[in-house]
Amino acid sequence: MLVPLAVLIVVAVAVGSWLQFTEREANDTVHTVGSRAADRVDVEATVQSVDAASRELVLRVHVVPRGALGEEEGTSPVADLSLQTSVATLSDLAFPAHERIAPKDVQVAMTGGSIGDYPFDAYRTDLEFWAVLGGEEVPVRMLFSNNATLFSVSATRPVPGQEAVLELELARSGSLLVFAVFMMAAMWALAASVLIGTWFLTTRGEALVWPALAWMAATLFALAAFRNTAPGTPPIGCVLDWFAFLWAEAVIALCLITVVVTGARNALRSEAADLAR
Repeated sequence: MLVPLAVLIVVAVAVGSWLQFTEREANDTVHTVGSRAADRVDVEATVQSVDAASRELVLRVHVVPRGALGEEEGTSPVADLSLQTSVATLSDLAFPAHERIAPKDVQVAMTGGSIGDYPFDAYRTDLEFWAVLGGEEVPVRMLFSNNATLFSVSATRPVPGQEAVLELELARSGSLLVFAVFMMAAMWALAASVLIGTWFLTTRGEALVWPALAWMAATLFALAAFRNTAPGTPPIGCVLDWFAFLWAEAVIALCLITVVVTGARNALRSEAADLAR
């Protein structure tokens, strides 16, 4: 018995380690698009967080002018630098000449998907940067990465060329998806356990069994607290609720009521039989 259990544990840890490694490698991937000219503007864009309810993501942008376009190893531009963005990005960026460039956070709107599909919701958006230095357009290279642990981001270049353009597809991360599916399975397992306990108590003609009632009531309220631990704060009425949570709560509540009513009836019958004697 111990050997199969040990093998199962080793396999589970190995699979978990592989999934964690692949997910970390995906998050550490840097996608590079745009010009490779010596005199260019590098735009390091990193996703910091994703607000699925508002359909927005926060993008941290660090701009580095290279070659003859920058001063002090790219910490400041030689002239006024304007960084234009795509329509999805809610603001453009401007950097005065000869002043140190600091990273800035910008909001990017997302399309498609709905948070009501949690944990299977997915979204799309696009990123595009072009720069104007001293009134003239200059080459741009974008280095994109993802730092939002609850989402996985796949980036594709829509057309080949020198443009700094990426199309993004965002979906829940693999670890979040596994945890959410586990939550749904656990909810149904708890509901099934309470249902089996209810069948046992009602078919055996038991009276009010207070420990069993306490366990059922505790499960009813604990399930709500368990549901609120779902990462990403999903709203009430999402797929997680309709696939598992609401039905599990309904089953447990009905079982609790059934056990109370049946147990009270059996207790009254037992008392009446004792008095008749």
